[in-house]
Amino acid sequence: MFLFTYLNSLSKTPQKLKKRMLATWTPDQELNKVRLRSGADMKRKLTWYDLVALGVGGMLGVGVFVTTGPVARKTSGPSVFISYIIAAVSALLSSLCYTEFSVDVPVAGGAFSYLRVTFGEFVGYFAGANILMEYVLSNAAVSRSFTEYLSCAFGRNDPNSWRIHAHGLMQGYNMLDFPAVALIIVLTICLCHSTKESSMLNLIMTAFHVMFFGFIIIAGFCNGKVENLVKPGGIAPYGVRGILDGAAIVYFSYIGYDTVSTMAEEIKNPSKTLPLGIVGSVLIVSALYCLMALSLCLLLPYNMIPEGASFSAVFELMGWKWASNVVGVGASLGIVASLLVAMLGQARYLCVIGRARLVPSWFAKVHPTTGTPLNATIVLGICQASIALFTELDIVIEMISIGTLLVFYLVSNALIFRRYVILSKNPPLHTLLFLFLLSSTSFAFSLSWKFKLHWWNLMLFAGLTFSATVIFQYFVPMIIMERQESWLVPFMPWPATISIFLNVFLMTTLKMVAYKRFGIWAGVITIFYVLYGVHSTYHAEEIVEMVVVDNVNVNSSTQQQITKVDIQLV
Repeated sequence: MFLFTYLNSLSKTPQKLKKRMLATWTPDQELNKVRLRSGADMKRKLTWYDLVALGVGGMLGVGVFVTTGPVARKTSGPSVFISYIIAAVSALLSSLCYTEFSVDVPVAGGAFSYLRVTFGEFVGYFAGANILMEYVLSNAAVSRSFTEYLSCAFGRNDPNSWRIHAHGLMQGYNMLDFPAVALIIVLTICLCHSTKESSMLNLIMTAFHVMFFGFIIIAGFCNGKVENLVKPGGIAPYGVRGILDGAAIVYFSYIGYDTVSTMAEEIKNPSKTLPLGIVGSVLIVSALYCLMALSLCLLLPYNMIPEGASFSAVFELMGWKWASNVVGVGASLGIVASLLVAMLGQARYLCVIGRARLVPSWFAKVHPTTGTPLNATIVLGICQASIALFTELDIVIEMISIGTLLVFYLVSNALIFRRYVILSKNPPLHTLLFLFLLSSTSFAFSLSWKFKLHWWNLMLFAGLTFSATVIFQYFVPMIIMERQESWLVPFMPWPATISIFLNVFLMTTLKMVAYKRFGIWAGVITIFYVLYGVHSTYHAEEIVEMVVVDNVNVNSSTQQQITKVDIQLV
């Protein structure tokens, strides 16, 4: 019977896709109607300093301790700090777009909710699924680096010393990491208990972690040598291309600030707190990343920097055994903090996707006592523990970057569309045409750079991008309606335009294998949407709505009949 019902539903897929793919929600519906599907509300306990600590804790420890060494050694050389600056500019512009959306739509869904209210259900779902992929893979990768640094803290120089070699498994999947699995299990239990207590734990760990950062920066600047920045091969031995390729890889480091936006349902006074939390954490982390990368390259020539547990290994090579152990402890602490924040955010994404019925509604349940999305937290913890047990960092890191860049690209597009079409009531054609031209010229510029075409190609496409933005700003009016609970990105559409350009450019610098893996994932989540998601949301939104409307009409008719009888009796 169930199979017959499902096959009958499947036969109506084209009609349902037509009805649901571009279906949008209003911010009020997201805040009220959809949020009620979780049962209990999340508890509003977080303040601005909690958010800054969550943002800083979520980003610190991921980028510097995982990507800086490999990028300095193989991609950018001593100019890795410039790669961090370029990635920081892109992250800051994207964070401004996130901030405006998070204040306007303060729900736990982050980019999923922002895109769903702007471009419709499928785009929101596609972004949400990529965000979940990004979180699970990055958390698994970072938890494995925790094992490396923890072994350094105990004086073990071999990064695989605490892993078990499994004979018979493929290369890259044959080093079993049980400490990483244990860490994920412990943090999952903490997050199931309480958000506020988890936030306080993160605040304490982040404070100590920043002190360790200060120690490394001071040690690097006091004991490093400037000549290490220029020997051998100069400050940019791999050229400008290496700097930009490195920027695309270290963008992985900025995964974390978007977690702050998923805390919107647990924040006191979101309209004032969210901008401080998101933008403030990005600025602080950007400065620390650049100083840390610079200090690493001052301490040792780039071609001698070890790829695994780089900072601890550098101090070991310098003869600072005690400093190597201290860095191992500090890095381990920072990685725990970043994992805690990322796992906090990923569960809220899955919870809100469950509210939308794009995955089973069981994931949307919020525990009435703890106020946490218990089911989503446990399932995602199991998934990333399974990946962390087997998979090496370099297998997933570029796939993480492409997913992150794509979502940030979509959010920047959505902000322009929302400002100029939804809020300003302009016809959508002009804005959609501008977004298409902007993406096309950005892509053409990026390919010209990638394939080393003549310089006039770069000038042509850069000029077209600039001209299209100027013409759009001049001819398409933007009506700004100041509201009490609002925060607007200044100088629109330029910040969002530059963000789109940089995200496209950074995506094209990634290797083809990242696109192949991403293509497989995109195919899997699209098939899931066609086979499950669209049918579930159609039933939840269309059929249930029809039943509700019919009940209202019946009640109204009955009420009218009763009134008529009362009148006749009188």
